[in-house]
Parts: sequence; C-alpha cells; structure tokens
Amino acid sequence: MVSHIIASFPPHAVHLAEVQMTRTIDGMDARLIETDRGGVFVQTAGSGPAVLLLHGFPETGLMWRDVARLLQEDFTVVVADLPGYGASQCPADEDDHASMSKRSMALTLAEVMSRLGCERFAVVGHDRGGRVAYRMALDYPDRVTHIVALDIVPTAEVWERADARLALAFWPFCLLAQPAPLPERMILGAADAVVDNALGGWGSPADMFPPDVRDAYIAALSDPAHVHAICEEYRAAASIDRDHDAVDRRAGKTIACPLLALWSGQGALAEWYSDAGGPMGLWRQWAELAAGEATDGGHFFPEEYPAETAQRIKAFLSD
Repeated sequence: MVSHIIASFPPHAVHLAEVQMTRTIDGMDARLIETDRGGVFVQTAGSGPAVLLLHGFPETGLMWRDVARLLQEDFTVVVADLPGYGASQCPADEDDHASMSKRSMALTLAEVMSRLGCERFAVVGHDRGGRVAYRMALDYPDRVTHIVALDIVPTAEVWERADARLALAFWPFCLLAQPAPLPERMILGAADAVVDNALGGWGSPADMFPPDVRDAYIAALSDPAHVHAICEEYRAAASIDRDHDAVDRRAGKTIACPLLALWSGQGALAEWYSDAGGPMGLWRQWAELAAGEATDGGHFFPEEYPAETAQRIKAFLSD
C-alpha cells in the first residue's frame, strides 16, 4: 500500500460548516468531498497506508468512532458516509436504481479516495458497506489492496438462498426493496423504532450504544431524500447488484486482493449456509485469497468489541 499522510485537502473539499450538521468523531478532520455524483462526507485522521471504512444500515460513519481511533495509530483512516446516507449527498434517481447500486457507490468512493490523494487503499466494510467494499475490489483490482467484509456474504449468494429465515430475520432486505413510497413512509414515520429494532434486536445489546449515538442514527433517518436514497440502495441490491454479481460469476471474475471475512458468532451467518461450507465456503468462491472466522458479539460487533476488531484488521493489513 502507498503511505499517505492527509495534511491538507484539495480544492474539491469544503468545510463541515457547509454541510448539514452531523455527529462527528472526536479528533478527526471532517469534510464534504465533491465528486461527479455528489458530495461525500468523510472524516480523516492518522498517517501511513490508507484505509477506507464503510458503515451499514441504519448507521453512518459514526459507527467507526472507536475502531478509527485505534487504527489511526498505524494508518491514514478515511471514514465515509456512504452516498445517500448520513451527511453525504443523494444521487439523482435512475429507473433501474443504478445510481444507488454498489457499482455506482464504489465508483463515487474511488473518486473520493483519488481526490484525497490515495490511489491505493484497503477497504473495510460492515453490512451495506461490506457490499460496496467487495464490489470495489472486483471493479478496481489495481487500487484496492485488501478488503475486510464484516457480517455479510455476497449479495447474489444471499438472494439465491433466500427463504423464510431471511424474510423474518433480515427484514430490511425485503421491506426496503419494495416500490416507493411505502418503505420510505414507514421509515420516516418511525425512524426511532427502526433504529431501536436494529440496535437492540440484531444480537448486540442496546445499552452499549450511547444516547447521543442512537440519536444521531435516528436523525440520519429523518430526511426524506436520504431515506429514499437508502431504499433505492436496497432496491438495487435486489436487482441490478445481483445482475452485476451474476455477470462476474459467469465470467469467472474473482477478488484478487487478500480478503478477511468476520461475522458474528451468535448471528445468522454462523448458522446459515452450511450447505456451502458456511460463510468461508461462499467467500472462497469469490476471492482467491480469503480467510475469516466468527467473532464475539452481535451484528454490531465493531462497536461492541472495537479493540478486538481493530486488532484483527491491523494484523490482516500488516501481513
């Protein structure tokens, strides 16, 4: 990886005061980076090889508040709100949901890293961010040096094995992919219930999330444009993302860089997919250099066990 210290930002960057107010991570420099597909909110700190951290639903980059602090001792850390999420801007709709596809999001984030001067970098993604991360590795093999995918398996594999367990346990996959405006109206009408269901019902104890963090996640689901963009992202996952995965699989295209998969030892991934050899059985079909294991904690184990998560990431990126 290329060592890069972010000491100043290029002209494309604007100050936090020019974007919507959001809960930031202490000690990190916050900016909105303009791209050809809208602005992306990033927070940066540290020095050394570049690492891009991507969050999932229903969170923002704030989920990395503890892991980022630990990683910046050895790396240049870039925490991004996914396009359409948090304080990042929302791309214009496309009929096939392509603007919120993982391919489009990966393109936007690759541009962000270029504007920050990071031409080669590692990507760590949790939940939805993990789906963007492995798409980046597939589409930009000359730029992504390592990938860490947290508590996911590839999107095509999820849908091909979908059953009643998925519909009941991973309700956002199905509900948020429904046509507009039903899921948008439901989220906007009960953003607090959505966040509380996730933070308290996906295997991690609700009381580990500080009140201000919970409030920040609720606030991020209170803007109609962002909620629509999030639903578009789930619609893309149910359609065009599956198509992109299928094309790559038929072509025999795999992830060339080293991949580390970590998943909740008490979650669904630890029990499902036994027919394929578990999560690692699936990831080894997609990545030439795949390793992984189950971890302590629920779905939000990077926030439950930040020190352990950061240590695993550091060890993997240092190999």
